[in-house]
Amino acid sequence: MMPPQGGVFISNDVPEAVLRATEDIMTSLVQPACTHRSAPRRRRPGIGIIGVGAFGELCIPHLSRFLRVKLYDPVRDLGPLCERHGVEAVDLDEAARQDIVLLALPFRHLRSVAREIAPHVRPGSLVADVCSIKTKPLLILEEELPPTIDIIGMHPLFGPQSSRDGIKGLRIALCSVRGRKGPVVERFLKRELELEVIRMSAEQHDRQMAYVQGLTHLIARIVVAMDVPPLENTTTTFSHLDKMIGMVRHDSDELFRTIIEDNPFVDDVMRSFVKATKDVLQPFGYPTNSDALS
Repeated sequence: MMPPQGGVFISNDVPEAVLRATEDIMTSLVQPACTHRSAPRRRRPGIGIIGVGAFGELCIPHLSRFLRVKLYDPVRDLGPLCERHGVEAVDLDEAARQDIVLLALPFRHLRSVAREIAPHVRPGSLVADVCSIKTKPLLILEEELPPTIDIIGMHPLFGPQSSRDGIKGLRIALCSVRGRKGPVVERFLKRELELEVIRMSAEQHDRQMAYVQGLTHLIARIVVAMDVPPLENTTTTFSHLDKMIGMVRHDSDELFRTIIEDNPFVDDVMRSFVKATKDVLQPFGYPTNSDALS
């Protein structure tokens, strides 16, 4: 069952006692480090990052400040990353046994990986995905993971290009599906990572991303395919367009396919885009019955 259309959780609606209970695993994430020598040291929670592509790699330095990071990727040599950041490469079973499991992998692999980790995730642990769509991935996780596992969908609205100067103040969408850890995760994202958190349902997210990402990536791909030559005499408006294209032009084909094919609300947006293009060009004599715009 998907979350209600009006949103998924409001922190103020959760009793403080519940927040304290759910913070047992993530307490070091939401409380400042204790510097008093006599204070007991709490165990740092562990996080298993499954899938270490561009975004998985981006997460490492930010999360390793608060968590014991363990990495799993079936194809990448993780040795240099582990040495650089002081983290550990493990097998899939070990990554799945951490307090938090972050699935940073292509959507088409999500079901098979969720099915494979299901016997190993610990009751009460948190599984989060960072796919650029939310309705389908979260349904898959609900179907494949045991009911004792908390599930949260996150979509960082930034990537390696847009976060080159740091992630402070950048935006992340948060869709809580199962369990009570949503408010705790929100606190961590806001207080420790200093992100702007946008709470919404998975359906709300995908409806908005059909425009936000669907149009952005489509227009960028079209302009790149046009092979525009280097230009010196440009306007500020064109420079904004060029900057936008530069931020997404190196995103993977896998991401583009997910945005265009797997968001259930993109089809209507694409049809509207093609129709609007034809309507805009028609008064100027451009043929609208050609294969190019059919």
